[in-house]
Amino acid sequence: MIQTYRTLRVTGGEEGVLSVVIDAPPMNLIGPELVRDLVTLLSDLDADANIRVMVLESADPEYFVPHVDLTKVAEYTAEAAKAGGPDDASLGMLWHKLSQLPVVTIAKLRGRARAAGSELALACDMRFAARENAILGQPEVGFGTLPGAGGMQHLGRLLGRGRAMEAILGAADFDAVEAERYGWINRALPDAELDGFVAGLARRIASFPAEAVRTAKQVLNELTLPGADAIRADSRRFHQLVGSDTVQARTAALFAQGLQTRSPLELDLGDRIGSVLQKEKSRGHGTTSDWITRHDRQPGSSAGR
Repeated sequence: MIQTYRTLRVTGGEEGVLSVVIDAPPMNLIGPELVRDLVTLLSDLDADANIRVMVLESADPEYFVPHVDLTKVAEYTAEAAKAGGPDDASLGMLWHKLSQLPVVTIAKLRGRARAAGSELALACDMRFAARENAILGQPEVGFGTLPGAGGMQHLGRLLGRGRAMEAILGAADFDAVEAERYGWINRALPDAELDGFVAGLARRIASFPAEAVRTAKQVLNELTLPGADAIRADSRRFHQLVGSDTVQARTAALFAQGLQTRSPLELDLGDRIGSVLQKEKSRGHGTTSDWITRHDRQPGSSAGR
């Protein structure tokens, strides 16, 4: 099953455990190449009965997946459509397919997992994070929209109403300790122990009778996994908001401050998203249409799913 990908390093398969490392420089943004590789990977995993557990991690210690590439929304959406057809051309439905795999999926988190990157981790069956450096966040409300690739559904179920409100409406970063306490991740572990713990758990699960593991996952999915219609509805809500002048202007302001570069803004996006925008407004940069005109790097769709 193992093949060559442009943005994934796929190794293993022994003892039923596959290692998948996201390696999409310069910072693991979700673009068409990564989505294309993930579509192929999910199809292969669905068809390979020998793989029982898949561990997903990043080659970049600072970024698991920070968010989508805002300049390539149409391109990666077209790639996502190949997994489910034009009616399901969204990251939310691609991540939903990940959740439905018979293979057990484990996200191993170092660095920043925000927006659709957080939603990718949430679509996995389990999440384990390095205590010293993992950061999770759903900053979409700070842009002027909402999580549209499953974050609303998963966080509402995992965190409960009040804490999900805090995480989504506050649009702030959560370190691994806070994320564990809230239920966003299974455990926060010392970085030095993370690899060994996840490898041991993956091998343990893969050693059990496959039919028992797959049936147990199926039942738990039926109890806890959001339905496809809910994921589709969130995607529609996201797209209704994302084309607004407000979102375009706020995203343009963030591009001007270093969005999608290895900048202080990206490192601390959850903390800085409010203060940066307030500072830019105080400089008198004018109206929403002025913002869009001045910052011509801004794509036609700001943070698509």
